[in-house]
This record gives sequence, structure tokens and C-alpha cells, in this order.
Amino acid sequence: MTDLAPLSLSIPRDIAVQKPARILTLSCEDRPGIVHAVSGVLYRHGCNILESAQFSDPRDARFFMRVAFAAGDRFDEGTFKREFDGIAGTFRMDWDAIDAAAPARILLMVSRFGHCLNDLLFRQATGNLNIEIPAIVSNHRDFEALAKSYGIPFHYLPVTPATKAEQEARLLEIVAETNSSLVVLARYMQVLSNDLCRALDGRAINIHHSFLPSFKGAKPYHQAYDRGVKLIGATAHYVTSDLDEGPIIDQDVGRADHSLTPDDLVSAGRDIEAVVLARALRLHIERRVMLAGRRTVIFR
Repeated sequence: MTDLAPLSLSIPRDIAVQKPARILTLSCEDRPGIVHAVSGVLYRHGCNILESAQFSDPRDARFFMRVAFAAGDRFDEGTFKREFDGIAGTFRMDWDAIDAAAPARILLMVSRFGHCLNDLLFRQATGNLNIEIPAIVSNHRDFEALAKSYGIPFHYLPVTPATKAEQEARLLEIVAETNSSLVVLARYMQVLSNDLCRALDGRAINIHHSFLPSFKGAKPYHQAYDRGVKLIGATAHYVTSDLDEGPIIDQDVGRADHSLTPDDLVSAGRDIEAVVLARALRLHIERRVMLAGRRTVIFR
């Protein structure tokens, strides 16, 4: 028996030396040939597909796709965009491609409950979330010192019926000045106006106590305690003019029983809220969420 010579593989240079991954997302009317056309463009530009997911919605015959790919050293952004614009026109696609390594710029808003804010600040500081936080906006000063400890500019915008329109206009100015791609309401306890909801359409995420639909208004967990609920939870959703009814991104629940006090329910609920909001933010910045009318398509 003869010895086998070492196996030598010839790997194309544009695959062996890869630039950081990019994420392509698209949606269009469902029809044959979409995946073939998309993969063809990526192949012609020396890209290596790292992850791919797709969904054909039978309800409205719409197609959704997310592709993470590594660009080879001959990848040219402008040439790629021009060619992809061509197939996007053919299939009437809405599409976008981002650099996955670039941190998303997220503006945080908070009122007087800081558990979600504190959780997101810690996750960002420890590298758990690939985000930058260029500003924190609040209608109270409670967390000004916390923002300062992280070196983040704090904007105090107190809201009254007389100042609401002015402060919302200032908020939009801060979003533009900081080049923030998303606004996260980390327990910001003010109802946004319809005009502001439209201005932030698809660019604002809220967290609220879910699975407590009968308990609106003040102290929902105390109301839940009075009714003896067996489940508490939280929902993260996009902000719309329909209060707490925007497209849902993530949800979770925890069990409750008669032994829990109202304060116990509040504490458990806050833990769930923080985790759900962080998960929703990660899904959004990784372009795993696609809007489908009042619903969402989530590629996990």
C-alpha cells in the first residue's frame, strides 16, 4: 500500500481572503427565479454566502429573504449596487445591504424606571450588543448621572401638554444630529403623537407589559395581582400610532402564583422586560426582522 500524498486544495483568492460579512435583506412579490437571481449576483461579485433564510407568505404572496455574505477582495460596492438595482427593478424588490460589523447607532429614551436602560447600557459596554449609544433622552433627570457614568450625552426634555410638540420636534433634531438609526423606548412613559410615530415609522421599538391586556393604566402588576394572574410577560414591538399595538418583534412570559406579592410581580416583570427588549434590539440590528403589514417575519 502506497502512502497518500498530502491533499492540496486551490482556494480562489477572493474567497480565501474575505472582507467582513454584510447582510442583504429584500422583499417582493413571490414569483419563480428570485433566489437564483440573488445568488447569481453574489456569485458574480465573488461573495461567499454564510447564512441564508427565506419565507414565502401564502397570505399575501410576498417573498422575504435575508442573506449574510462575505465579500471577496474584488468586491466593489458601487458595481454590486448597480447590478442588484437591476434585478430589484425586475422583481420590484425593496432591498438593502449593510456592513454587519458596523455598530448600529441607537438613541435610548427613558422615564423613571431604569431597568431596561441599565441592561442595554451594560450589554453595550461589555460588547454583548453591537451598538453605539450617542444619546439618552428623558422627561426626568433620574438617570442623568447614570448616563454621565457611561460618558453618554443626556438630554432632558420635560413634557407637558403645552410643550409636547416642541419637545418632540427637538427629539427628531437629536435623532438627526446623532445620526441614530433607531429609537428605543426603554420604559419611556409618554404617549408619542401620531406625527412623531409617522416620522419614526419602522425606526422605533417599545417595550411594555404583555399578557396583561385587561390591566391598562397605572400599576398594571398590582391590577394583575388583584386578579390572581398565572402568567406575566412583556412584548417588544415597533411603535405605531395605535398605542401598544405595533408589529410584534419578541415576547416572553413567566409563571406567577398566589405566593407572589405585587412587588414580586413587578420585579419578575422587569426582568422579563429587560431580556425581551434586548432580544428585540438584537434581532433588529442584525436585520432579522422584516415588516409584513401589521405583522413581522423573524429570521432567527
